[in-house]
Amino acid sequence: MSDFPRTEVGGVSVSRMIVGSNWFLGWSHTTAAKDNYIRTEIRTRERIAAILETFLRAGVDTVMGFIAHDDFYAAIQDAEQRVGRKIIVVSTPSLPVTAQTPAQGFDLNEVARLLDAEAARGATFCLPHQGTTDAMVDRATREVRRMAPVCALIRERGMHPGLSTHMPESVVYADESGLDVDTYIQIYNSMGFLMQIEVDWVNRIIRDAKKPVMTIKPMAAGQLRPFQGLTFAWNSLRACDMVTVGTMTPAEAQECIDLSLEILEGQAANTTLQETRSKASVKTK
Repeated sequence: MSDFPRTEVGGVSVSRMIVGSNWFLGWSHTTAAKDNYIRTEIRTRERIAAILETFLRAGVDTVMGFIAHDDFYAAIQDAEQRVGRKIIVVSTPSLPVTAQTPAQGFDLNEVARLLDAEAARGATFCLPHQGTTDAMVDRATREVRRMAPVCALIRERGMHPGLSTHMPESVVYADESGLDVDTYIQIYNSMGFLMQIEVDWVNRIIRDAKKPVMTIKPMAAGQLRPFQGLTFAWNSLRACDMVTVGTMTPAEAQECIDLSLEILEGQAANTTLQETRSKASVKTK
């Protein structure tokens, strides 16, 4: 079985391409109609498993997302059984945040209960979701407040801690404070979609990060075509960093795999182009 290029995070070998799950679960960042389409047509155990199988057979064995969702979790197990290979799970649980949390800290008993469930479902990496992480970012003190005890609880359960964030400050402050994390999830795309500062600034932050970075939304939730989004991402990141890709069909998954391999190997893209009548005048006879 061929293997997609790999990197190492916290001593764990992972594929540099990561399978994203928003397009499985119904978070399109596009329209309510698109979300509903995903939930009614894509979000089934069988369809998700078929997409995961395509990635896994190409050596893309790392998956990110909300494994508390039963169909997603079951689909991971199905794909593993079909291919005979373990999937490495990067889980992004939401932890309860209240108005008192920044000052008083998390309810660690409740956090422990939630993390027990993540560990029970086989998560290798556990990165509290952006909704948790970014609520704790303090620009005045330059820290991600109250996260050290959470990271310790993650370690105690045999998982590797990290932070999932939309804020570039999270990476900078965690590095400055020496927070015990092995990786970060950070938005990164050439369009600047959902990014809070300019793309070149985020590139510098990723480049200077003390830990490997798992980038997300390289195609700006479908607003960039794969050729544009993936060419930019693979050519502007470090060799230790990763790119998370979401797809809705096995064929889309294979296209992203093939295109990414061509880019990483410095080859011209040979993926099949889509056909429309307007292309007739430029096609070679």
